[in-house]
Amino acid sequence: MSEPSNTSNRIAEIVEGNDVVLFMKGTPMFPQCGFSSRAVAILERLGVEYATVDVLQDMEIRQGIKEFSDWPTIPQLYVKGEFVGGSDIMMEMYEAGELTQLLTDAGLSGTAA
Repeated sequence: MSEPSNTSNRIAEIVEGNDVVLFMKGTPMFPQCGFSSRAVAILERLGVEYATVDVLQDMEIRQGIKEFSDWPTIPQLYVKGEFVGGSDIMMEMYEAGELTQLLTDAGLSGTAA
């Protein structure tokens, strides 16, 4: 049995060390793709505190996160260590009220109504 890679360990530490973390292209102030921009906008609208990881600054994380979640695209949202999805799933869940409920259930409800 092989040891988990150093990159996988780093990703696990980030995911487990933050209640809400978004792996994205760019930063919340300067997203580098439309999907990352939309993901940030959703989180901002929800008023929840979140951490971000700019995958463009770290090629190992950029590749590793896709293997970690078994999800091919970025951005990727994690809440309380659980993979939620990318921007399309986030948008669907937000519009249905499911993302707000998920955050509330996790004790992370933001300031937005």
